[in-house]
Amino acid sequence: MKKNDLMSQIISKLESVHQDAIDAARMAHQTATDKENIAENKYDTLGLEASYLAQGQAKRVAECEQNIAAFKDLLPLDNSEPFVICIGSLVVLQQEDNRHETKHPSGQQYFFIGPTAGGLKVNYLDKEIIIITPTSPVGINLLGKHIQEQFELQRGSQTKIYTISQIY
Repeated sequence: MKKNDLMSQIISKLESVHQDAIDAARMAHQTATDKENIAENKYDTLGLEASYLAQGQAKRVAECEQNIAAFKDLLPLDNSEPFVICIGSLVVLQQEDNRHETKHPSGQQYFFIGPTAGGLKVNYLDKEIIIITPTSPVGINLLGKHIQEQFELQRGSQTKIYTISQIY
């Protein structure tokens, strides 16, 4: 796997999310400033609610811009296989007991440890790759680990055991 190609895919997805946020912020701003939404009495709060929404959407746009910048700061990534998992690592986990795993029948899951944008999913080489941050439960367990190390993760009432099968 070429991590720089994966990074291009991630940045493209982040830019798409950013554009969606810009569109939502623009619509919220238009609603907030529309003369039809001027309060007619103290109980008419549509304009106020729309302004709060516009403010939240503007913050979302700024967050998207920060996410894009953080990922661009990671470039270029070395394609050699590192020995220790860190930010910028693509990690393949093998679930040791996949009887309860229906989404990933092979038991394998792909995670990219990014500086931000946890939860974002991208498809790369027919694999679903989930972006996680170093502060997520999986990220905390992965940082500093090596190939073939195992860790446990509590998911609901179940404890799952994972083995690190590959690091890119």
